[in-house]
Amino acid sequence: MNAKSAISKEIFAPHDERMLGAVQVKRRTKKKIPFLATGGQGEYLTYICLSVTCFSICSVTNKKPAQASITKVKQFEGSTSFVRRTQWMLEQLRQVNGIDPNRDSPEFDLLFENAFDQWVANTASEKCTFFQVLHHTCQRYLTDKKPEFINCQSKIMGGNSILHSAADSVTSAVQKASQALNERGERLGRAEEKTEELKNSAQQFAETAHKVRFRQDK
Repeated sequence: MNAKSAISKEIFAPHDERMLGAVQVKRRTKKKIPFLATGGQGEYLTYICLSVTCFSICSVTNKKPAQASITKVKQFEGSTSFVRRTQWMLEQLRQVNGIDPNRDSPEFDLLFENAFDQWVANTASEKCTFFQVLHHTCQRYLTDKKPEFINCQSKIMGGNSILHSAADSVTSAVQKASQALNERGERLGRAEEKTEELKNSAQQFAETAHKVRFRQDK
């Protein structure tokens, strides 16, 4: 089981949360530690995780909407378990800064109501995938006060563009096929009408010829 699967199972599943995405990060700038702080827990890995909680059905409101959040999760050196640290509601996210819109870059910033962090993802690809999921989640779960996405590549902002394009292509193909069938149906209909007309004409001609022959025989 990889780290992200383990985080989902250990941190979020027990609380009826579903992890939508995660990115392993390091700070771009060292966090200032108070002079009086002593001791520490050693080295650790940090993950920024995006999750959603579906509340139980309520007799009054029928069902509460899902609530999304961003959680900082750590794994300390020598430990196989993960620890939940700071958590923000998605509504608290104010700005997502991709740093450079012209290249694949692992750096990014997250600005919340009461916090600001500068991160470096494990890889640019991992950051891109997380941003796509984050952008889509904001569009889905936030009705207003959506965070601002700045300095982001177009492929990040359009995380579902491939799916939308595929859906549009399928829809277009279905419409064209339907139109073709309709046109074919119309052509077949006209052909049937023409055939029926020819059949009637032939029958009338045969009847007329028979009458003429009958008269001649007399």
